[in-house]
Amino acid sequence: MSKIEVDQVDPQSGTTLTLGTSGDTVTIPSGVTITNNGTASGFGATGSASWTSTVKTATFTATAGEGYFCNTTSGGFTVNLPAGTAGAVVAVKDYANTFDSNNLSIAPNGSDKIGGLASAATLSTEGIAVTLVFIDSTKGWLVTDSGLQSEVPVVYSADFLVIAGGGGAGTGVNSEGQRTGGGGGAGGYRNSYNNESSGGGGSSETALTFTPGTVYTITVGAGGAGAAGAVDSGNGTAGNDSSIAGSDITNITSAGGGRGSERTVPGGAGGSGGGGGSGASSPSGAGGAGTANQGFAGGTSVGIGPNYSGGGGGAGEAGNTDGARDGGDGLDSSITGSATARGGGGAGGNAGTGGAGGGGDAGGSDNTSGSSGTANTGGGGGANGDKTQVPGVTAGSGGSGVVFLRVATSDYSGTTSGSPTVTTSGSDTIMKFTGDGSYTA
Repeated sequence: MSKIEVDQVDPQSGTTLTLGTSGDTVTIPSGVTITNNGTASGFGATGSASWTSTVKTATFTATAGEGYFCNTTSGGFTVNLPAGTAGAVVAVKDYANTFDSNNLSIAPNGSDKIGGLASAATLSTEGIAVTLVFIDSTKGWLVTDSGLQSEVPVVYSADFLVIAGGGGAGTGVNSEGQRTGGGGGAGGYRNSYNNESSGGGGSSETALTFTPGTVYTITVGAGGAGAAGAVDSGNGTAGNDSSIAGSDITNITSAGGGRGSERTVPGGAGGSGGGGGSGASSPSGAGGAGTANQGFAGGTSVGIGPNYSGGGGGAGEAGNTDGARDGGDGLDSSITGSATARGGGGAGGNAGTGGAGGGGDAGGSDNTSGSSGTANTGGGGGANGDKTQVPGVTAGSGGSGVVFLRVATSDYSGTTSGSPTVTTSGSDTIMKFTGDGSYTA
């Protein structure tokens, strides 16, 4: 095989240089770089563009075969197309998603046309990319493909902990103190973080998938009111739901905690069930049902007398019965970076202890109010003590709920409403919503 070594090859005459003859194969060895400082044609790549890495910010004249990222943040400008030759291609892309506010114009050369019209085209769609190929003098430059960044979404994972408002406790009183109310149930507890359990013995849920630009609405449920003690008896009020809602996800909703009941009445169903109240005679109140994968049932009151009401159910266990009166414990989560218990059930009257994780304690004997569940834990309210037909003495209200979102800091957009508390842990950012708001991914 012969070898020719020269610095430049020029045609002997004219301006055309031919390598080989028809049927020959010209091989470019591995590792060789070919630099094109002119116009490439006939390579079978009609309709494709080689994208330049220098972002354009002002009017310029395009070169056939190239694509350009155009930034109109500082104002719209014009891309002047080259003289059209069959198969020539030019492409443009909205670099900063600003074509909607500052338009990009594309102007044909001389008498050339764009889509059959001898006038400039205007791009005004945010994020659009357009490829144009010159066909002939009749139609000129035609769009062969166009698209938006949203058509190839970059999604990311978001862990959550959603706790609803706790239920208020009930009251059941008389002058002999033989009736006491049931404790309020904890708000429903749903968790996806780090394989931690959800309430009611449920497994950890699947994290959400967020799409940039989508708004996710956060609702934080209030706790239910406790019953007043200045009446013969009364039921508490159920807690309110908490949720995460978005157009591209299956909404996450945790049910409000069940109400604690008055004497002999079943506790209310809810995220965790409310406790049943005890009365001066049978039958006694059954505990309210919890919601699957959110919380446990409330305790059933047993027997008669002041010390036999059921505790409210918690995220981690059922409310106590048989005179124990205590609320069911909640669950620990480290979604913020440190383990914290939430979702405890309220205690039944009288003198019961609220469940770990925000459950309210019951009042003692002789005209004592029950404690409310702790705010932003979804804890159930504690029932009042016996002999409380006295104005101003009440059963405890449920604690308000809370919603947490945890995303990689590299994905966090920083766009929220409702003033959540934002912290970091390791490489993640955590948003704590104690009231209604939103997060734009």
